[in-house]
Amino acid sequence: MSNHLKPEVSSHDHVQGSAKASIEIVEYGDYQCPSCGVAFPVLKEIQEKFGQQIRFVFRNFPLSESHEFAMPAAVASEAAALQDKFWEMHDIIFENQNLLSNEGLFKMASGIGLDIEQFKEDIQNPQLEQKVESDFESGIRSGVNGTPSFFVNGTKFDGDAQDLMDMLTENSSIE
Repeated sequence: MSNHLKPEVSSHDHVQGSAKASIEIVEYGDYQCPSCGVAFPVLKEIQEKFGQQIRFVFRNFPLSESHEFAMPAAVASEAAALQDKFWEMHDIIFENQNLLSNEGLFKMASGIGLDIEQFKEDIQNPQLEQKVESDFESGIRSGVNGTPSFFVNGTKFDGDAQDLMDMLTENSSIE
């Protein structure tokens, strides 16, 4: 079982922050996972606290067997990415996890100003589900077995988002 990120972060990923940041955090997450919902505001706080030091990457890891809307939400986020609104969709889904449904996803898409006709067309595109499955497979190869899972500078971090915040705060000059 690997503990290293495979593949490394690339142009295929959804990234916030500078490529020059000293700390790269990759989250494998599931939009319907309660623990990912708890992690969401903590990760936002990490980004605010450490600013330019942080490069944050989100990869989809939908646990479809336990979460009915994990895959539809992941595909919806990828459809939003086609309209350059991945992070807006990512955030609104986590902020409204309790409203996850097919109808809820359309309301969220509308709420962030997506072209709904385009969105309806895009969520039917099999390439988006393939992108989600590619993220999922990279998670399996990297040793992910649950969500959320974090990698810091390419190495699996053993802990939750609050543990991550504590570690970063204690070592605020990570190389």
